[in-house]
Amino acid sequence: MKNAADSDLARLRDIVRTFVDERDWDQFHTPKNLASALSVEAAELLEHFQWLQSGQLGELGAAKLQEVRHEMADVLVYLVRLADKLDVDLFAAVEEKMVLNRAKYPADKVRGDARKYDEYKS
Repeated sequence: MKNAADSDLARLRDIVRTFVDERDWDQFHTPKNLASALSVEAAELLEHFQWLQSGQLGELGAAKLQEVRHEMADVLVYLVRLADKLDVDLFAAVEEKMVLNRAKYPADKVRGDARKYDEYKS
């Protein structure tokens, strides 16, 4: 049985597919192009935080937060589209990656430690 998050991702995929199909843009959506667009949108998201002290919600204000939300949506759209083109189940990929991350970053060894996994192992 599929869970709600899985269904939500499928709905997002379908929304993006419809948008792309209505514009005949599939021809431009190669995995390379989508990965490039994803990187550009992630950089545009980062730009909103570039000169902030910490980037906490209180520093953004309503207008900036709206811009950040739109950039986050762009990042998600390109990620969902890339997953669709490569037939990747994002929900399953996250579950799989979390298993790997738990092994790489055991909570009892890394709690409160931001170092990379190869910097704390003995």
